[in-house]
Amino acid sequence: MKVTHNGKSKHYRTVWFDKTNNQVQLIEQRLLPHQFKIVSTKNYVETSQAIKDMVVRGAGAIGATAAYGLAQGAQIFQGNGIKTFEKHITKVYRTLASARPTAIDPINAMRSMVTKMAGQTVATRKSQALALAEQFADDDVAYCQGIGRIGEKLIQNGTRVLTHCNAGWLAFVDYGSATAPMYSAQARNKKFHVFCDETRPRSQGAALTAWELAQEGISHDIIADNASGHLMQRGEIDLVIVGSDRTLGRTGEVTNKIGTYTKAVLAKRHNIPFYVTIPLSTIDWKLKSGLEIPIEERSSEEVLRAWGVTDSGRRQSVSIANPSSTARNPSFDVTPPELITGIITPVGIFNPNQLWKNRAKLGYNNKK
Repeated sequence: MKVTHNGKSKHYRTVWFDKTNNQVQLIEQRLLPHQFKIVSTKNYVETSQAIKDMVVRGAGAIGATAAYGLAQGAQIFQGNGIKTFEKHITKVYRTLASARPTAIDPINAMRSMVTKMAGQTVATRKSQALALAEQFADDDVAYCQGIGRIGEKLIQNGTRVLTHCNAGWLAFVDYGSATAPMYSAQARNKKFHVFCDETRPRSQGAALTAWELAQEGISHDIIADNASGHLMQRGEIDLVIVGSDRTLGRTGEVTNKIGTYTKAVLAKRHNIPFYVTIPLSTIDWKLKSGLEIPIEERSSEEVLRAWGVTDSGRRQSVSIANPSSTARNPSFDVTPPELITGIITPVGIFNPNQLWKNRAKLGYNNKK
C-alpha cells in the first residue's frame, strides 16, 4: 500500500527483511494512526516480543514476521553440525510460536520452512531459510490479491459493508484479506461505503482499518461496536466481510477477533450475508473442534485503560474503568459454520462445511 509520509508517497509492505543487518523491519502499528514509524528487531527474541506486544499483528503479518524471525535465528547459528543446527532451530521455532497462540499462520509458515530446510550443509539451510521466508511473504501478497479479485464481485455500487477489527494491509504483508475485495471494487470504480467497528479493547478498527481506508480514499464511518445491530435493524448494512486468524478445515469454524461471533449472530438474524476472507495459510487442517483452539487472553489493562493522543500530540494511557474492578480480556472468539454465508479464498468462495471436501484445491498437505 502507498503511504504518504513526510510529504512523500511510498509503497510499503507491513514487514520485510534487511539481509545486510539480519533484522526484521516492521511498521509500528501501535502508534497508528497518529504516527507512522518503522522499527527494527535485531534478533529472533526481539522479533517474537514484537509479535507478542502487537508491534505487528494480523494473521498474515505475524505469519511473515515469524517466518523472517526463524530465518533470522538460522543466520546467527555458529557451527557446521546439522543436528546441533536443528536443535537451535527448534528453540527458535518454539520462541516464535509461543508469542501469540491463537493465530495459525505463524505455525503453518514455520512448519513449512522447517520441512523444506533440507540442505546437506548448515550454510545451505541458512540460505534456504531466507528464501522460504521471502516466499511465504510473497505468497501472502498473492493470496490477498486473489481474495480481492474473487471477493469484489460481492460489492456493487451502493453496497454498505460492515467489517470488524483490521484484516487489511496492516494485518498482512500487503493488500489485506477483508479489505481486499474493497480495494478491488474501488479499482473498478464502484462506489460503496464501509462501516468500521471500533473493535475494543485495542480499537484496531477505529485506528487501523479506518486509517487504511482513508489512505485509499474509500468512503467509511467508524461506529461503536454495539451500533452494528441497530444499523442492521434499520436496513443500513448490506454485507459483512471479516478476516480470520484460524479457520478449521475439518469443521468450517472460524476464529477471529473477539466480537466476530456477535456480528455473525446479528447478520443471521437480519438475513445479511456474512463472509470470511482467508489466505490458504490461515487454514488449520489438524484440529477437529473449535473448542480445541487456544484462545489468547491478554492483559486486563487493555480493557481497564486506553491509549490515545492529546490535542498537543502527546501519546498517553488513561484509566477508563472503576479502579478497584478486575477485567477479562479474551482476544478471539469462534464463529460456527452455520452462521457463515461463505469463505472467500484465493481459489474461490466455499461453503464453510465444504472446506474438507475441497481440501486438495485449498492446499491441504497431509504431511504438515
